[in-house]
Amino acid sequence: MSSVNKEKVKEPKDKKALGRIFIFPVCVLIIYGILFTINPNKALMALKTSVHLLFAIAQPLVFVFVIMLVLNLFVKPAQIVALFGKGLRIKGIVLSLVAGIISMGPIYAWYPLLKNLREEGAGNGPIAIFLYSRAVKPFLLPVMIAYFGWVYVVILTLLTVFTSIATGCFMSVLMKK
Repeated sequence: MSSVNKEKVKEPKDKKALGRIFIFPVCVLIIYGILFTINPNKALMALKTSVHLLFAIAQPLVFVFVIMLVLNLFVKPAQIVALFGKGLRIKGIVLSLVAGIISMGPIYAWYPLLKNLREEGAGNGPIAIFLYSRAVKPFLLPVMIAYFGWVYVVILTLLTVFTSIATGCFMSVLMKK
């Protein structure tokens, strides 16, 4: 196939993809329009709540995008991927555990960064370990100890860490490419 024919084949796909991007926002606007005609007060209250939620989501996403920008400027993705690795090595496991435990903010804010790492070649296991180990929060441990006692918290924390490693191992085996 010539390059001209390939471009013609790709054009409709690009237009379809562009059209799909607007389906959800257009549907939401239509629903808000219908609701506004039925009950303007509730529709306005729902719109205010949606805008508030949008700003609440935007803050952590902006933070992660700034981190991604800084990382892209100063650290090559290959360096981070080399630390995480394709398979499960001790260094990758420890890094994933520590990064997951000390990471802050809502989990969805980390998805774009993790997606980029995965596309650059990071393994599924280390990413799963990172996601699972986020359940351990050092700043909440004293509060948990106050409510549940130190024995319970130590056992729960150790089980969470070991389960995150087991989950990473399973993901590495199940998602082998």
